[in-house]
Amino acid sequence: MKILGFKRLTADVGVFIYLKDNETVIVVIYINDALFIGKNKLLVNKLKNDFIKHWECRDLGDVKEFLHMNIHREQHKIFITQTAYLDKVLKKFNMFNTRVASTSLPEGYQPIPYEGTIDQERRSRFQSVIGSLLYIMLGTRPDIAYAVTRLSQFSVNPSKEHLDKVLYICRYLTGTRDYALIYDGTSDQGLEGYTDADWGSNPTTRHSTTGFFFLLAKGIISWRSRAQKTVALSSTEAEYMALSDRS
Repeated sequence: MKILGFKRLTADVGVFIYLKDNETVIVVIYINDALFIGKNKLLVNKLKNDFIKHWECRDLGDVKEFLHMNIHREQHKIFITQTAYLDKVLKKFNMFNTRVASTSLPEGYQPIPYEGTIDQERRSRFQSVIGSLLYIMLGTRPDIAYAVTRLSQFSVNPSKEHLDKVLYICRYLTGTRDYALIYDGTSDQGLEGYTDADWGSNPTTRHSTTGFFFLLAKGIISWRSRAQKTVALSSTEAEYMALSDRS
């Protein structure tokens, strides 16, 4: 990539930027998949062809799928979904035709650690489900971020209730399988960021939860929900910790 004139981002080793003569091309590389992005299609195609000369690969044309994410265009809008991958996951765990849930977790539900003997079969199933849900959450579904990251904390020794609740998330996804991230190319909306904190949301550790997301072109581009690193002594302190979170 350096030979082609690209510079790698320090924040993400899989993203490369080409800047020359007021032209910008972004390349995303993950193992054996590469995505070239830029306004100047002639320049994008040239750089792509130069890339192919150095690495044995094929040009598949305009992107329609990338890392199990389906990309669809309608005029000036871009839609990104994981419907096909989600359907495979739901069928794998026999949750495709199950009763639909209206939320990702029941209202007020607070999981607690399980102190019983480890059930290897249950743990294997739990980890398999939660791993699939993590991939969906990281790809296109910020709406399940809290539920998935909260329950993933119990992967070492999940209880039957923990397993039931990750399957509850599947029930929610069954009813929202066509949800998409939508980006409006005609929007003049710049980068927007929002953050919040739920003080003492974990009754066992007393740690609060930080949540944030960023929008660009009216679509969400980055999000996270996770436990704060230290215990906040007030809701105000939890909010300040969320605002100053750099991770």
